[in-house]
Amino acid sequence: MPKALKAVLIIIAVLAVVTAALFLVRKSVAKAKTSNTTYTVKKETYENVIEISGVVSAAQSQTLKALSSGTVVGVYVKQGDSVKAGDVIIQLDDSTEKYNLAKHDYDMATTRITGSARQYELMQTQRTALVRKVEDRKVTATFDGIIADIDVAVGDYLEAKDTVGTLVDRSYLTAEVEVAETDVGKLEIGQTVEFTFSASSEKVKGYVVGWPAIGSVTSRGATVVNTTVRIDDYPEEILPNFSFSGKIKISPDENYVIVSRYAIGRENGQAFVELASGGERIPVKVTPYDKEYVKVESGLSGGEVLKAQSDSEKSGSQRRGGAPGAAGGPPPEMR
Repeated sequence: MPKALKAVLIIIAVLAVVTAALFLVRKSVAKAKTSNTTYTVKKETYENVIEISGVVSAAQSQTLKALSSGTVVGVYVKQGDSVKAGDVIIQLDDSTEKYNLAKHDYDMATTRITGSARQYELMQTQRTALVRKVEDRKVTATFDGIIADIDVAVGDYLEAKDTVGTLVDRSYLTAEVEVAETDVGKLEIGQTVEFTFSASSEKVKGYVVGWPAIGSVTSRGATVVNTTVRIDDYPEEILPNFSFSGKIKISPDENYVIVSRYAIGRENGQAFVELASGGERIPVKVTPYDKEYVKVESGLSGGEVLKAQSDSEKSGSQRRGGAPGAAGGPPPEMR
């Protein structure tokens, strides 16, 4: 055999041995890496919700205003007091108005005896106007509520329509929130609404009351429907005009058990996992969840630590039988 040919054969043999050795080393390293990689089974909650935010308002609000001009002769409440519908909150001097009414009543009595029926009817109409003038000397509550603020004192002179305070009904709170046009079809009357207030650590629940049959365009150019939500029970620290974030629950939450698809092995068509501690093999039933995770339908409850069954760096292109996905995977937990 020529020396040159013999040298070539020797080189080829050496290269073959080196290649085989590198392959074995690489395979051994990959196997060790896989055996040291673990994945934790997780619990995940899927929420089908519409995110909202806004400011709550009192059920009712009355701006306390003087209905006519005059001097204040009585202030019967202070901030924080509870009042009933019809209660007098502020009294203006009504001596002139009462005198005019009393004189008119006297004239009516005379007219009833000496005047015509038509004249008497006109005086009855005039009396109604005089009674209204007496009533306009008072500022009264139009509903049961709480005096949120009041800024007036006896002796003050008020002009008609001067604002002196606010009465609110806090029996419940309400808010108007924007819902995107794409989500309006998901709304239903009575749907649960979860509220989060920075002023309270408690989770507050309410419900959807309604929405108009017309949308509106915001300053951002988005089309929305202004939806009304309501809160019947809430912590005392929550006050009207407090801001909140929240979500309208479209359907009940769904709880899933998920794990990386690289923790799933298959043998004879049966999916299984292997516990990192003890090596126990557990048969499982899984379905695709997303490109990196599978949903565990049975066999695991969450929290288990599992051995990797494939190398995440290769499984995207070589794995068979698992959930579909691209190459790579979620960062493994190294032991």
